[in-house]
Amino acid sequence: MDRFIDVAVEQFARDHTEPETDLYTRLREETYREMDRPEMQVDLIEGRFLKMLVRLTGARLILELGMFTGYSALMMAEGLPEGGRLITCEIDPKAEAIARRYFAESPHGDKITIRMGPALETIKTLTGPLDLIFIDADKSNYANYYEACLPLLKTGGLIVADNVLWSGKVLHPNDANDLAIVAFNHLVQSDPRVENVCLTVRDGMMLAWKRR
Repeated sequence: MDRFIDVAVEQFARDHTEPETDLYTRLREETYREMDRPEMQVDLIEGRFLKMLVRLTGARLILELGMFTGYSALMMAEGLPEGGRLITCEIDPKAEAIARRYFAESPHGDKITIRMGPALETIKTLTGPLDLIFIDADKSNYANYYEACLPLLKTGGLIVADNVLWSGKVLHPNDANDLAIVAFNHLVQSDPRVENVCLTVRDGMMLAWKRR
């Protein structure tokens, strides 16, 4: 992810956000050592924001599309009450192996179920109602994920999509991923089924609250 938010301002925000525990620090550091494109990992501010959303919405059943090495899944699982569940989808076995080790260390890891394979196929096997959905997988399928998930989301449930500002490239889209993110944003903005807000948190987050 190319930085397009002032570095000093972002650091100020980090300094005034509840810090990550040792487990998250080690997970982040291992991700940057071992994974290609480690910048795909959710950072502290976004992770804490996701956890806060879980708590504020009272979510008990969450679907995550795009686990990577598990930072966001663990953060959201922390916000779940006892008995809450998070289903997370991933296709990279190397990322899965790292995530499973850290899930095993966390007292919240047993709330998480990993589903390996294409997320659109996993979605077909699920039944709702889901309380919260976090979309952070391949950008070309964002619109498809949204349309597949929305019927499973309860009325009053929340969809959160990451990377919707795409390092600012939404202003001058050039390649297929740029265009897919722009199309997704337009889709949500024009959808009467939801009420939405596009936030400038990290690489951009779209929140869509289901009206009906």
